[in-house]
This record gives sequence, structure tokens and C-alpha cells, in this order.
Amino acid sequence: MAHQDQLKQWVGEAAAQEISDGMHVGIGTGSTAEAFIHALASHIQKGLDIKAVATSQRSHDLCCQLGFDMGTLADIGPLDVTIDGADEIDPSFHLIKGGGGAHLREKIVASASHRLVIIADNSKLVPQLGQFPLPVEMIAFEAAYTARMIQSMLCELLDVDVQAKQRFVGDAPFVTDSGNWIWDFHCQRITDPETLALALDTVPGVVEHGLFVGMADLLLVAGPEGVERMEKGGDDEAL
Repeated sequence: MAHQDQLKQWVGEAAAQEISDGMHVGIGTGSTAEAFIHALASHIQKGLDIKAVATSQRSHDLCCQLGFDMGTLADIGPLDVTIDGADEIDPSFHLIKGGGGAHLREKIVASASHRLVIIADNSKLVPQLGQFPLPVEMIAFEAAYTARMIQSMLCELLDVDVQAKQRFVGDAPFVTDSGNWIWDFHCQRITDPETLALALDTVPGVVEHGLFVGMADLLLVAGPEGVERMEKGGDDEAL
């Protein structure tokens, strides 16, 4: 059985094949996205000419180190495609993202793209979202109260006991690239991602949540037999 690092390498290389000369590309965040960055770098070294926007400082720095021509959405948007990972993917291509804390910038860049390609190993495919904690980025001011409001709302909407936990690094609150805090909500099951996303959007203090509803166009999913290409509303194809 292929090791998880091998799966990430396979799907990163498959994603790099989606990029053509002259494209404007959104670059995701996380270990799978970094596998794509390294794979794409080898194409750039062979002459591929693209411009890119990264969804985190970490990804931006790695791209710069590897010789990418980096820009901003104001300069080069809208983008042709964004390649990014996910923490959970349901059969309708709805996603939970934000395990790395970059979902605000990831959503901004994905929204500015004609096409969102999600790369993952097959462990990220789930029948229903919710086992992975749902990240919510919020401003620091009265964040504990905001989190309590969200927790109460989620318990009522989902009819489960939702646990909330602020994300820390050591003894200090985790701070996003945009200077905000993150709370993770253990929802257990999310039966209606669309309704939940709309409800979270109404909470004062919430900057962005990790539900990506109806945004993904293509999945590239790595498993022991290789990479499967899954188009929204289309047929699956082994690569």
C-alpha cells in the first residue's frame, strides 16, 4: 500500500498536469498543496510560464524559493484555476477546509478563480461532513462570546452536542495570517452544509468559516492504485 507521502506526491504531480503555459494560478496551503508546489516547480524550471497567487504566507514563501512569478489578485486576477487541498470532501463536493488555518485566504482566492481543483488522498472522502472539526476564524474582540453564540446555534441546527475549542500553538492563541483567532467546532455530522454556511455568515465577529459549499469543480484523489479524476456532475477517470 502506498504511503501517505507517496499519495501526496502522486496527486501533486497530477495537479501540475492541469497547469498550462500562460495561466494565472491560485496556490493552496497545506502539505498536499506543498506537494503540488514542488511538482509545479519542476515544470517551471523546464520553461512553463505562469503567474501565481498564494493563499498563505507559508505557501508564498515556498513558491518564491522555488522560482515562481508571484502576484496579487489585484494585479493578475481573476485566476484560471486554484489548486488546493481539503480536510473533508462529501459526495456533493462540499468541503471542510481550514485545518491549516488559511481558509479565509483560500476562500478569497478560490472565489476569484474560474475553476477550483481539490487535491487529496482518498481518506478525505466522507459520506457526510462533520467528523473533522469545523474551523471558524473570528476577530479576537470578545471571541469567547462569539464562539459561545456559534456553539449554541450549531447545537440547535445540528441537534447534536457540539464541542468548541479555541486553537492554540503552545500556550498562545493560534493567529492567522490576517491576525485573527480560530475556534474549532466538533459538529459530528453536518447534514445541510448550505444552510449551516449561511447561518455562520450572519454571526457578528465571524470573519470566515471552513465550509466551502458548491465551490469545487474537480477532485484529484490519490489512492493505492493511483490518482482518480472526479469531475462535478461527470464521470470518474483513473489517471
